[in-house]
Amino acid sequence: MSDIRVKIDGVAMAAPDKILTNKDLERIVDTSDEWIRTRTGMVERRISDEHTAASDIVLKACEKLFKKSSIRTRDIDLIIVATVTPDHPFPSTACILQTKLGIPHCPAFDISAGCTGFIYAITIAKQFIENGSATNALVIGVELLTKITNWTDRNTCVLFGDGAGAAIVTQANKGEISEIIDTYISSDGRYGDLLIMRGGGSRNPTSKETVEQNMHTLYMEGNKIFKIAVKSMGDAAVRILERNGFTGDDVDWLIPHQANLRIIDATAKRIHLLPQKVIINIEKYGNTSSASIPLAFAEAIEDGRVRRGDLIVLDAFGAGLTWGSVLLRY
Repeated sequence: MSDIRVKIDGVAMAAPDKILTNKDLERIVDTSDEWIRTRTGMVERRISDEHTAASDIVLKACEKLFKKSSIRTRDIDLIIVATVTPDHPFPSTACILQTKLGIPHCPAFDISAGCTGFIYAITIAKQFIENGSATNALVIGVELLTKITNWTDRNTCVLFGDGAGAAIVTQANKGEISEIIDTYISSDGRYGDLLIMRGGGSRNPTSKETVEQNMHTLYMEGNKIFKIAVKSMGDAAVRILERNGFTGDDVDWLIPHQANLRIIDATAKRIHLLPQKVIINIEKYGNTSSASIPLAFAEAIEDGRVRRGDLIVLDAFGAGLTWGSVLLRY
């Protein structure tokens, strides 16, 4: 075990200005505001314009983050970007962001873990810092899912929005209460076809046929995903608490992936957590995949709900299929 303790120094978020409401969606596909609200908890979501890429929106989050942190861009020695909607297949969005921020030479890479990406990225950054390979990591969750949404599919186009969240993960000082206590990540690739974008890779290279068949947009079997997500997110929350000797009574806040209000409610019930201890902003942003946890985390810090020393569980489930949790004191 390393003697180095790791903490989250701060979190910031950014989202596009344009809002797409449920009422707007009623004019695009056969759906209704009531249907979307009752099944997902979503009311509106943010939509990026045609000129905006992942690195553009996350740059705004990073600029806000560094304004309120004593850690400067020159101090960053690791950049990890979790995304399934990078600027390009390559180079990595992390390298593009590194250039935009003027950060000196350091490792910079993307990871693809779907909606669990931010938790995977925190886990990786924590290990880099604990083993002495890095001191200050910039950890990003960013998605522009509306760029890969099939706007003719009424079951999926109502779900997704765009946004970004950024966090500085760094060494904790001796005697400091802030600490990432533990992380847990897992996956089961047998169910990968339930949530997938089939076109554009080496399996189905871009062609006239792949474009005509909408293979470059997101496909999801929602009912099957829902059942697995409820179990996996609940299990991840229970596991991280039990193996560290905590219960739901000890938790100040659950900050879950904002995929579906019913999944969030089920996860809170699994750890016997009161509804008022769950950070939820799904009604404003929809499902922003890897960005949803840092986006909700940042808002809760800004409005004063989350304070230093609070015991927090982060919990997510996503494509892969992947899932995981983080237990921390902010």
